[in-house]
Amino acid sequence: MKRIATAAVLIPLISYVVLLSPQWLFLAVTAIIALFCFHEYAGIVAGHGIQRPGPVSYAAGLLLLVLPSGDWLFVVLLSLLTLALMLRSADLAKGLPGAAGALLGIIYVFGAWRAAVALRSLPPTGAYWLFFALALNWIGDTAAFYVGSAIGRHKMAPRLSPGKSWEGSGASLAASLGFGFFYIGWLMPAVPYFQRLALAALGNVAGQLGDLVESSMKRGAGVKDSGSLLPGHGGWLDRVDSSLFSIPAVYALLILLGRN
Repeated sequence: MKRIATAAVLIPLISYVVLLSPQWLFLAVTAIIALFCFHEYAGIVAGHGIQRPGPVSYAAGLLLLVLPSGDWLFVVLLSLLTLALMLRSADLAKGLPGAAGALLGIIYVFGAWRAAVALRSLPPTGAYWLFFALALNWIGDTAAFYVGSAIGRHKMAPRLSPGKSWEGSGASLAASLGFGFFYIGWLMPAVPYFQRLALAALGNVAGQLGDLVESSMKRGAGVKDSGSLLPGHGGWLDRVDSSLFSIPAVYALLILLGRN
């Protein structure tokens, strides 16, 4: 019941922010969610026995959110700075793992939300595309849960997520394909049929992979949830782990298809 109540509040709020809010509010909400996600990621990193990312990592991540698109030099400079900061580690054996954990987290969390900012900025229908990338996971997760609970027999990744089945995964993909085909056809009818299906398929598969990746990190850290801020869902990272993969994947395919 808590899971449904939380979703009933979050989905309308996120839908408004993505589709209708002014840019400053969208950026503010994105930054807040990214900070929550990174904080929970830092806890998972600590659970692996790796030095927790510090304030500089949070600041670098926020800067990444507002940088112009394609500014690869920032990522290079950030890598060098992160490596330099490992010199401050009291235990030099933990310096390199700590630097790697911090840099990976910045790209994993803030980089994915930077892709969301870029996706929403695509003219003239960027907000629709971002909502599409998010809703694919909502639709797919719902289908996977109910179908997997009813007829799921073949475990998909028992070591990482014992509750996931191939039947649920197939239902997730099928539901996302149906949603994507009609959603894009309704709002952006000029997009060819094949591209609609390709975008929906890629977004769903990337989202399912993102879910498993976060599960593997939590298993390694010995924790069940990344946090407890969202009743029935765990933490923010638990809620958006699929989106952190699907948003960059959808954005990249749109660029490859020349829809930028």
